[in-house]
Amino acid sequence: MIVLPLAWTLLTASLWTLGSSQILQREPVKIRYPEILSTEAIECHCVNIACDSVYWFRSIQDHRKLEFIGKCNNADRTNYGDNVDTTRFKLSKQSIFFTLRIINVTEKDTGIYSCVLKDRQNTEMWKPGILLRPGVLPPTLAPLPKTKPKPPVKSVCRCPTENPSPDGCDSLVLWPSVGLVAALAVALICTLYYFSRLPKKCRHHFVKR
Repeated sequence: MIVLPLAWTLLTASLWTLGSSQILQREPVKIRYPEILSTEAIECHCVNIACDSVYWFRSIQDHRKLEFIGKCNNADRTNYGDNVDTTRFKLSKQSIFFTLRIINVTEKDTGIYSCVLKDRQNTEMWKPGILLRPGVLPPTLAPLPKTKPKPPVKSVCRCPTENPSPDGCDSLVLWPSVGLVAALAVALICTLYYFSRLPKKCRHHFVKR
């Protein structure tokens, strides 16, 4: 972020009186990575004060140098700083948005672009701005940790009452039936064996009954 005492000293020395009030927006500097020869638009929102004009600056060389780009007022009238290429740097105003447009961005346009909003009561609002890094690839995000796959859930086969499918559900009905038949067969064999071991008199006795 631009060092406030140095930046504000340059601003007050060139633009405003020492008696004006100041408001600093506590927002982090955002970073953009525009492509070379592309067009980049930076907006300055006037939401907290009744803005009369906006001043645009660029901080370069690790904040040791502050350049004045230009000024734009509510009537969309613009004034540019010295040595500013007006064919590439365009200032405009629409509704509550002041816009700085940079055409055919080059590596020399690297820097932090900040705006200072001013109302008719000489209240200034300094916003930290946006860092442009033309031609620089944005950092890649670290890959997310791989999550272990969940074990497959065994499906429960519920056989329909009508037209059961032959893919395994029939076994749920077949095996209990086989067990029942086997139990009846064992009971029958045991009964026959029991009667075969009785004496003949007992057999006739049971037959007569």
